[in-house]
Amino acid sequence: ASYVSSSLSFHSNFSHSGNRSSKTFKPKKNIPEGSHQYELLKHAEATLGSGNLRMAVMLPDGEDLNEWVAVNTVDFFNQINMLYGTITDFCTEESCPVMSAGPKYEYHWADGTNIKKPIKCSAPKYIDYLMTWVQDQLDDETLFPSKIGVPFRRNFMSVAKTILKRLFRVYAHIYHQHFDSVMQLQEEAHLNTSFKHFIFFVQEFNLIDRKELVPLQELIDKLTTKDR
Repeated sequence: ASYVSSSLSFHSNFSHSGNRSSKTFKPKKNIPEGSHQYELLKHAEATLGSGNLRMAVMLPDGEDLNEWVAVNTVDFFNQINMLYGTITDFCTEESCPVMSAGPKYEYHWADGTNIKKPIKCSAPKYIDYLMTWVQDQLDDETLFPSKIGVPFRRNFMSVAKTILKRLFRVYAHIYHQHFDSVMQLQEEAHLNTSFKHFIFFVQEFNLIDRKELVPLQELIDKLTTKDR
Protein backbone atom coordinates (compact mmCIF):
# COMPACT_ATOMS: atom_id res chain seq x y z
CA ALA A 1 0.00 0.00 0.00
CA SER A 2 1.23 3.46 -0.60
CA TYR A 3 1.14 5.71 2.41
CA VAL A 4 0.57 9.41 2.34
CA SER A 5 1.29 12.24 4.62
CA SER A 6 -1.71 12.65 6.87
CA SER A 7 -0.78 16.03 8.26
CA LEU A 8 -3.45 18.38 7.10
CA SER A 9 -2.08 20.31 4.22
CA PHE A 10 -3.93 23.52 4.99
CA HIS A 11 -1.45 24.24 7.76
CA SER A 12 1.29 24.89 5.27
CA ASN A 13 -0.58 28.02 4.18
CA PHE A 14 0.16 29.47 7.58
CA SER A 15 3.90 29.13 7.45
CA HIS A 16 5.59 32.19 6.07
CA SER A 17 9.11 31.15 6.93
CA GLY A 18 9.64 28.84 3.97
CA ASN A 19 12.54 27.22 5.77
CA ARG A 20 10.49 25.48 8.41
CA SER A 21 12.06 22.36 9.81
CA SER A 22 9.77 19.45 9.07
CA LYS A 23 11.49 16.94 11.31
CA THR A 24 9.10 15.09 13.53
CA PHE A 25 9.82 14.06 17.06
CA LYS A 26 8.51 10.50 16.53
CA PRO A 27 7.81 8.63 13.28
CA LYS A 28 4.60 9.84 11.66
CA LYS A 29 1.49 7.73 11.85
CA ASN A 30 0.13 7.32 8.33
CA ILE A 31 -3.43 6.52 7.36
CA PRO A 32 -3.50 4.00 4.49
CA GLU A 33 -4.51 5.49 1.14
CA GLY A 34 -7.74 4.03 -0.21
CA SER A 35 -9.16 3.31 3.25
CA HIS A 36 -12.38 4.90 4.49
CA GLN A 37 -10.35 6.75 7.13
CA TYR A 38 -8.24 8.22 4.35
CA GLU A 39 -11.44 9.49 2.70
CA LEU A 40 -12.47 11.05 6.01
CA LEU A 41 -9.08 12.71 6.28
CA LYS A 42 -9.50 14.12 2.78
CA HIS A 43 -12.94 15.43 3.79
CA ALA A 44 -11.36 17.10 6.84
CA GLU A 45 -8.67 18.69 4.67
CA ALA A 46 -11.25 20.04 2.25
CA THR A 47 -13.40 21.62 4.96
CA LEU A 48 -10.34 22.97 6.79
CA GLY A 49 -9.26 24.58 3.54
CA SER A 50 -12.41 26.70 3.67
CA GLY A 51 -11.02 28.25 6.86
CA ASN A 52 -14.14 27.62 8.96
CA LEU A 53 -12.79 25.55 11.84
CA ARG A 54 -16.13 25.23 13.64
CA MET A 55 -17.61 23.60 10.53
CA ALA A 56 -14.49 21.54 9.90
CA VAL A 57 -14.66 19.68 13.21
CA MET A 58 -18.33 18.65 12.94
CA LEU A 59 -19.14 15.00 12.37
CA PRO A 60 -19.83 14.54 8.64
CA ASP A 61 -23.33 13.27 7.85
CA GLY A 62 -23.75 9.55 8.22
CA GLU A 63 -20.28 8.98 9.66
CA ASP A 64 -19.35 7.00 12.75
CA LEU A 65 -18.26 9.19 15.65
CA ASN A 66 -15.57 6.73 16.78
CA GLU A 67 -14.01 6.73 13.33
CA TRP A 68 -14.11 10.53 13.07
CA VAL A 69 -12.46 10.86 16.49
CA ALA A 70 -9.86 8.23 15.52
CA VAL A 71 -8.87 9.97 12.25
CA ASN A 72 -8.57 13.35 13.94
CA THR A 73 -6.65 11.95 16.92
CA VAL A 74 -4.06 10.49 14.53
CA ASP A 75 -3.84 13.82 12.76
CA PHE A 76 -3.37 15.81 15.98
CA PHE A 77 -0.63 13.38 17.01
CA ASN A 78 1.14 14.09 13.70
CA GLN A 79 0.70 17.86 14.03
CA ILE A 80 1.98 18.00 17.61
CA ASN A 81 4.78 15.62 16.69
CA MET A 82 5.94 18.06 14.04
CA LEU A 83 5.45 21.19 16.14
CA TYR A 84 7.40 19.72 19.05
CA GLY A 85 9.99 18.38 16.61
CA THR A 86 10.84 21.93 15.56
CA ILE A 87 11.68 23.00 19.14
CA THR A 88 13.37 19.88 20.56
CA ASP A 89 16.72 21.70 20.52
CA PHE A 90 15.31 24.21 23.02
CA CYS A 91 13.55 21.69 25.26
CA THR A 92 16.36 20.03 27.18
CA GLU A 93 17.05 18.45 30.58
CA GLU A 94 18.73 21.73 31.54
CA SER A 95 16.12 24.17 30.23
CA CYS A 96 13.11 22.13 31.35
CA PRO A 97 14.02 19.94 34.36
CA VAL A 98 10.30 19.50 35.11
CA MET A 99 7.34 19.05 32.79
CA SER A 100 5.38 22.23 33.35
CA ALA A 101 2.89 24.62 31.83
CA GLY A 102 3.86 27.81 33.63
CA PRO A 103 4.78 28.06 37.31
CA LYS A 104 1.43 26.72 38.60
CA TYR A 105 1.11 23.51 36.57
CA GLU A 106 3.48 20.58 36.75
CA TYR A 107 2.83 17.17 35.21
CA HIS A 108 4.11 13.84 36.51
CA TRP A 109 4.14 10.79 34.25
CA ALA A 110 2.30 7.49 34.74
CA ASP A 111 0.84 5.22 32.08
CA GLY A 112 -0.85 2.74 34.41
CA THR A 113 1.10 -0.24 33.09
CA ASN A 114 4.89 0.29 32.92
CA ILE A 115 4.87 3.24 35.31
CA LYS A 116 2.02 2.95 37.77
CA LYS A 117 3.04 5.59 40.30
CA PRO A 118 3.41 9.09 38.81
CA ILE A 119 7.06 10.07 38.44
CA LYS A 120 8.56 13.52 38.27
CA CYS A 121 10.73 13.91 35.17
CA SER A 122 12.10 16.51 32.79
CA ALA A 123 9.88 17.84 29.99
CA PRO A 124 11.80 16.09 27.16
CA LYS A 125 11.61 12.79 29.07
CA TYR A 126 7.92 13.29 29.85
CA ILE A 127 7.08 14.16 26.25
CA ASP A 128 9.07 11.17 25.04
CA TYR A 129 7.08 8.89 27.39
CA LEU A 130 3.85 10.58 26.35
CA MET A 131 4.36 10.43 22.58
CA THR A 132 5.65 6.83 22.74
CA TRP A 133 2.57 5.86 24.75
CA VAL A 134 0.25 7.60 22.25
CA GLN A 135 2.07 5.91 19.38
CA ASP A 136 1.55 2.50 20.99
CA GLN A 137 -2.19 3.18 21.29
CA LEU A 138 -2.45 4.35 17.66
CA ASP A 139 -0.55 1.27 16.46
CA ASP A 140 -2.88 -1.10 18.33
CA GLU A 141 -5.22 -2.46 15.65
CA THR A 142 -7.77 -3.51 18.28
CA LEU A 143 -8.00 0.10 19.48
CA PHE A 144 -7.51 2.00 16.21
CA PRO A 145 -8.69 -0.45 13.54
CA SER A 146 -7.62 0.60 10.06
CA LYS A 147 -9.56 -2.14 8.27
CA ILE A 148 -13.15 -1.55 7.21
CA GLY A 149 -15.72 -3.44 9.23
CA VAL A 150 -13.47 -4.02 12.25
CA PRO A 151 -15.49 -2.63 15.16
CA PHE A 152 -14.08 -0.16 17.67
CA ARG A 153 -13.62 -1.43 21.21
CA ARG A 154 -16.22 -0.42 23.75
CA ASN A 155 -13.65 1.62 25.69
CA PHE A 156 -12.35 3.43 22.57
CA MET A 157 -13.77 6.83 23.51
CA SER A 158 -12.26 6.81 26.99
CA VAL A 159 -8.84 5.91 25.53
CA ALA A 160 -9.18 8.68 22.91
CA LYS A 161 -10.04 11.17 25.68
CA THR A 162 -6.89 10.19 27.59
CA ILE A 163 -4.77 10.56 24.45
CA LEU A 164 -6.18 14.03 23.70
CA LYS A 165 -5.83 15.14 27.33
CA ARG A 166 -2.16 14.18 27.21
CA LEU A 167 -1.53 15.74 23.79
CA PHE A 168 -2.98 18.99 25.19
CA ARG A 169 -0.14 19.00 27.74
CA VAL A 170 2.43 19.19 24.95
CA TYR A 171 0.68 22.28 23.52
CA ALA A 172 0.56 23.74 27.04
CA HIS A 173 4.28 23.17 27.57
CA ILE A 174 5.20 24.66 24.17
CA TYR A 175 3.08 27.76 24.78
CA HIS A 176 4.27 28.37 28.33
CA GLN A 177 7.95 27.47 28.06
CA HIS A 178 8.93 27.76 24.40
CA PHE A 179 6.83 30.43 22.74
CA ASP A 180 9.89 32.64 22.23
CA SER A 181 11.53 29.87 20.22
CA VAL A 182 8.31 29.35 18.25
CA MET A 183 8.32 33.07 17.37
CA GLN A 184 12.00 32.93 16.43
CA LEU A 185 11.19 30.08 14.01
CA GLN A 186 8.16 32.04 12.70
CA GLU A 187 5.99 29.08 13.68
CA GLU A 188 3.42 30.96 15.77
CA ALA A 189 0.68 31.10 13.11
CA HIS A 190 1.16 27.39 12.50
CA LEU A 191 1.02 26.59 16.22
CA ASN A 192 -2.03 28.81 16.82
CA THR A 193 -3.96 27.31 13.91
CA SER A 194 -3.16 23.76 14.98
CA PHE A 195 -4.12 24.47 18.60
CA LYS A 196 -7.32 26.27 17.63
CA HIS A 197 -8.35 23.31 15.46
CA PHE A 198 -7.56 20.98 18.38
CA ILE A 199 -9.62 23.05 20.84
CA PHE A 200 -12.62 23.34 18.52
CA PHE A 201 -12.50 19.59 18.02
CA VAL A 202 -12.37 18.67 21.72
CA GLN A 203 -15.06 21.27 22.51
CA GLU A 204 -17.36 19.95 19.77
CA PHE A 205 -17.38 16.43 21.27
CA ASN A 206 -16.65 17.33 24.89
CA LEU A 207 -13.46 15.26 24.94
CA ILE A 208 -11.34 17.05 27.56
CA ASP A 209 -12.47 18.01 31.04
CA ARG A 210 -12.54 21.80 31.48
CA LYS A 211 -10.22 21.70 34.48
CA GLU A 212 -7.52 20.09 32.31
CA LEU A 213 -7.63 23.09 29.96
CA VAL A 214 -7.04 25.69 32.68
CA PRO A 215 -3.30 26.21 31.95
CA LEU A 216 -4.23 27.69 28.54
CA GLN A 217 -7.69 29.06 29.38
CA GLU A 218 -6.85 32.69 28.53
CA LEU A 219 -5.48 31.70 25.16
CA ILE A 220 -8.47 29.42 24.49
CA ASP A 221 -10.84 32.29 25.25
CA LYS A 222 -8.90 34.57 22.95
CA LEU A 223 -8.74 32.08 20.06
CA THR A 224 -12.35 30.97 20.31
CA THR A 225 -14.32 34.15 21.03
CA LYS A 226 -13.83 35.47 17.50
CA ASP A 227 -15.55 32.38 16.09
CA ARG A 228 -18.55 31.86 18.33
